[in-house]
Amino acid sequence: LWEKLTAQMGYWVDMSDPYITYDNKYIESVWWLLQQLQEKNLLYKGFTIQPYSPAAGTGLSSHELNQPGCYKEVKDTSAVAQFKTINAKSKLGLDSSLNVYILAWTTTPWTLPSNVALAVGEKITYDIVESYSPFGNERALFIVAAPLREKYFPSANGEDLDGFEMGSKKIPNQLKQSIAGKDLVGIDYEQLLPFVQPTDGEAFKVISGDFITTEDGTGIVHIAPSFGADDFRVAKQFGMGNLTLVDKRGKFLPEVQDGTFLFGEEYVKEAYYSDEEKAVELAKQKLALANIIRDTEKLNYLSVDERIVLKLQTEGKLFKKEKYAHNYPHCWRTDKPVLYYPLDSWFIRVPEKRNRLVELNSTIHWKPASTGTGRFGNWLENANDWNLSRSRFWGIPLPIWRTEDGNEMLCIGSVEELKSEIEKSVSAGIMTANPLEKFIPNDHSVENYSLFDLHKPYVDQIVLVSKSGKPMRRESDLIDVWFDSGAMPYAQWHYPFENKEKIDQGKSFPADFIAEGVDQTRGWFYTLHAIATLCFDSVAYKNVVSNGLVLDKNGNKMSKRLGNAVDPFETLAKYGPDATRWYMITNADPWDNLKFDVKGIEEVQ
Repeated sequence: LWEKLTAQMGYWVDMSDPYITYDNKYIESVWWLLQQLQEKNLLYKGFTIQPYSPAAGTGLSSHELNQPGCYKEVKDTSAVAQFKTINAKSKLGLDSSLNVYILAWTTTPWTLPSNVALAVGEKITYDIVESYSPFGNERALFIVAAPLREKYFPSANGEDLDGFEMGSKKIPNQLKQSIAGKDLVGIDYEQLLPFVQPTDGEAFKVISGDFITTEDGTGIVHIAPSFGADDFRVAKQFGMGNLTLVDKRGKFLPEVQDGTFLFGEEYVKEAYYSDEEKAVELAKQKLALANIIRDTEKLNYLSVDERIVLKLQTEGKLFKKEKYAHNYPHCWRTDKPVLYYPLDSWFIRVPEKRNRLVELNSTIHWKPASTGTGRFGNWLENANDWNLSRSRFWGIPLPIWRTEDGNEMLCIGSVEELKSEIEKSVSAGIMTANPLEKFIPNDHSVENYSLFDLHKPYVDQIVLVSKSGKPMRRESDLIDVWFDSGAMPYAQWHYPFENKEKIDQGKSFPADFIAEGVDQTRGWFYTLHAIATLCFDSVAYKNVVSNGLVLDKNGNKMSKRLGNAVDPFETLAKYGPDATRWYMITNADPWDNLKFDVKGIEEVQ
C-alpha cells in the first residue's frame, strides 16, 4: 500500500533495493567513519550538562533539540527566593541589626533543592534596599541589581518604613547603599532547602559569572551545577560542590521530601505523569496540604514547582511568585519536556571545523538561497560539539572499547579488525572463543556478513584486551541515529570495503541533488554536511531544494491531534494522483509552504 502511494505521488525512490541501516555492512561503514574521526582527534568523552529526555531515557544532541516544534511555549511558576546571608554585614561593612537577603530569580523552582551557589556579575552595580518581605512581612535588607531595583522596590511606594501597615500592597523601601558585584563575591548564605548537603566541594557562597545580565530576573543567578551548562562551568571554576537530586527518570531522589510539600521520588515535570498517576499524586497532596490550604477538596494537582514555591512562602523565604511564559525544549521523539542533566557522553569536536563547514556550504547551490545563507548558514556558524551517545537498546553500537580506568581505548573500524582484536583477547585468556571465527575478511557476500550480529546484546559480550593486558569492554551507548542518516552516502555502498570508486572517483559522491523538508536544516542536511566535511573535507551534495511544508488550508501545521490532517490515501482515491500532483505543483514553489485545500483539487480536475 505504501509503495503504491509512493509511485502514485511520483516520488522517485528505489523501493526494491533500499539501504538498510541495521545491516552489518552499513554498520561496518559507520564504524569506519567514526574511526576516521578518532584518528583526526575529533572524538572524545566528556562529562557535561546535556539535553536529556527522561521519557526517552537518553541524551539529545543540539541539532535534535532544534528540530521544528521542539521548543514550545509553556507557562511555568517562577519565583524570586530570599537567600539569608551569614556574613554579609561584616563583609560589606553594614551597620544594621536587620537580616540581609540576596534575591535570586528562577523559572525552574524544582532545581532549588540542588542550589549550591549564587552568581553575580563583578562589574554590575547592586543596590542594598531596606524594605519588608512581601510574604513574611519581615523588615530586612535586600540585595538586587541596581538596574532592576525599581521592578521589585518601586520608588512610587515611598520611603516611610516606620509608617508601613502590615498587609498593605504598597511596600515602602529605602536605598541604603550601592556596591560593585565583586564586593559580594565570597559572602556565605544559609542553604535555602536543606534536604542534602554536597560533599565534593564548597557550597552556599556568592561567586561571579560572566553570563549574568540585568535584562530580567534580579541580576543574581541561583546556581545548580547539575542542571545548567553555565552553572556547571562556573561552579567548577570556583570549586563548588554538586547536588544531583533528580534521577534519570526525571524524579526527585527519596531524600527530597518533607511529608507536606514534597514526597520524594516524584516527577519534577507534571508532563511526565499519566492522568491516572496524577490522580494518585493529587490524593496525596490533598491529605498532606490539609493544614496549609483551607479547602483541599477543590484542589487541582500542584506541580513540584508550585509546591516548592508554596513551601518557600510558608517558610518566609519567598519574595515574589508569578506565572512566566517562555519557550521550553521538548523531546522530538516523545513530545515531553527535556531536562539539562550531567551526562558522560561521547562527542564529536565540531567547532574545530566550524570555519570549514561554513566555507564548503558557500559552494552549495541552495534553493531557496536564503535557507543556505540564513537558517542553515547561521546554524553552522554556531555549531556545538555533537553529542553522539544514546542510551538505548536498538541502534548502531558505539565501536569503542575501553579499560575500566579509561586510560586505554580502541575504536574499531572494521569487522576484520574486530576479529583480529578478539583473537588477541582469546590468546590472553580473557575470551574463550571468537564469535567471528567463521568470518572471512574480504569476502563481501551476504552469507559471510550473515554469520554474526553487531547489535546489542551480542557485541557487548565481546571483551578485548589492551596493550598493557587489561580487559576492555565496549562503551554501552549507541550512536545518534542522525549520524546513521548522515553516513548514508558511504554506508549505502559499504564504503570503503566495497565500491571505493563510487566515492573516491566521484561517481556517486557528492550527490548532484538532494531534497528534503526545511526542517532538515538541523537534521539530515546538517549531518550529511558535517560528516562529509570532517571525514572527507568535501560537501555531501552540490544542489539542494529545501522543500516547504504542506500545511492545512489556514496555514497551520497538520496534526492528527488537532484534527486538521488530510489523509493522502483518501485524497488520491477520490481525486486521482494526476489532479492532486498538478494542484500541488501549480499552487506553490517546491521551497514554499503550501496551504492545502481539497477544493483546489476540484478546481483543477
